[in-house]
Amino acid sequence: MARTVLPASLATHANIAEPVRPTCSSAHEVPAPAIHGQVLRHASPHQIFGCSPVKAVDAMSGMVTEVRPPRHDEMAAYYRALPYANGLPSWEPADAAWHGGPEPWPPQRTPASGDQLEKWAAADIKDKAFHPIGTFVDGRCVGASATISFDVTVPGGGTGRMAGVTATGVIATHRRRGYLRQMMQAMFDAALERGEPLAMLSASEGSIYGRFGFSPATYRTRWELARHEAALLPAEPDPGSLELVDAARAKKAWPRVHAEVRAHRIGELGPLPGRWDGLSDEADGTNGPLRYLTHRDQHGNVDGIANFRLPWSPTTDRAGTLVVEALEATNPVAYRALWGLLIDFDLTKTVVAAGRPRDEPLRWMLTNPRAMRITRQTDNLWARLLDVSRALTQRSYLTPGELKFTIDDDRMCPANNRTWHLRADGPVAMCVPTDETADLTITLSALSSLYFGGMSAHHLAYSGHIAAHTDGAIGQLARMFWTDPEPHNSFGF
Repeated sequence: MARTVLPASLATHANIAEPVRPTCSSAHEVPAPAIHGQVLRHASPHQIFGCSPVKAVDAMSGMVTEVRPPRHDEMAAYYRALPYANGLPSWEPADAAWHGGPEPWPPQRTPASGDQLEKWAAADIKDKAFHPIGTFVDGRCVGASATISFDVTVPGGGTGRMAGVTATGVIATHRRRGYLRQMMQAMFDAALERGEPLAMLSASEGSIYGRFGFSPATYRTRWELARHEAALLPAEPDPGSLELVDAARAKKAWPRVHAEVRAHRIGELGPLPGRWDGLSDEADGTNGPLRYLTHRDQHGNVDGIANFRLPWSPTTDRAGTLVVEALEATNPVAYRALWGLLIDFDLTKTVVAAGRPRDEPLRWMLTNPRAMRITRQTDNLWARLLDVSRALTQRSYLTPGELKFTIDDDRMCPANNRTWHLRADGPVAMCVPTDETADLTITLSALSSLYFGGMSAHHLAYSGHIAAHTDGAIGQLARMFWTDPEPHNSFGF
């Protein structure tokens, strides 16, 4: 299953027989649901959430299987098919690089109450960016998933449209029947109808999503730094200032800082409404309250912010740990100033930072770069091109040039299976079908990994995902797609 988090509306930081696909007009009608006091007459799930239903009938048993968006009155059952709503694990039994605590990942949530499910449903039905899909067997929801429409920064600094696959699950009694593939196909089709040429997800388990064309595109790390080793190299005096602020002021600062960072960071997502509404000054058990540190430039403008905690520990080996949950800065001065205080905080001995980019610049500011020790590393976002031509032309390329490549393994979006001619010149790129001989053959998943520029074309070729047909083709591919710094995304979905 995909890494499950709260529904899009509630996330504050932070898966038969051949179907007969009817047209929208032939989809069966359902009882008219009430939505915020209004009634949609003869409203189908497609009208509510914008995804065409798929229906199959078993000729022997008469069992009816539908893959479609849930109706309003089915939303509670939809959530109950998802692990997080039942208090079940949402991460594989391994150390998570997105978690700053000493345990592998946070404790499971308490199973959601009926009232909580109703609140989620009311919010999600209003959210036009949220697109749920369910598998219904004789009317019972046995599988659920969803996509969230995001804007993502692509190479060159432009914005691309992306379908983010989020909370996903099939109940234990109905696994291995192809339901996940059917839901994924329905979500791909709907994303293409919305004009989203790219899908992404954060995988809770690494062996599931490659079969659907997804492949790692970014990484994240968790690192630790002992205070006694955390000396910074000399630098010019900071003309700005640091200030500890409350949650109310942090809520105002985060959108401004993130917007500027996102404009230049490849792979970063545009925040959904309410992204920082959950920030609070209240204590979270023994973790203590979340605290907020801002940096202002010499003109008084906030140009950096960090969220951190000072959790209590029952043992001396973890006592004095400062956990940085988020830190962003729009310039090197603010970045250095924020880290300078956090790595030398009174009554602490260790700084832990989770969900950080693999190429953290702080390492090069330390007198002892080796002092920053990466304790966990995992892939972060997995990418999947849905429309090769549109996806490749919504980004730009560091090195001008052209390349002809063949894709022949995309079973879910077969329009991608052909030879393409990519030509790039600065910010302008063209990608069209061609009958000419290809320079290389590449798997859809390998092209998806290369999309944001953070993976090695040479490694993918060495591992058999790319086959060169002309001399220099792999080098040309690497030069065109490469980006610096590595792509990164700072929050999940």
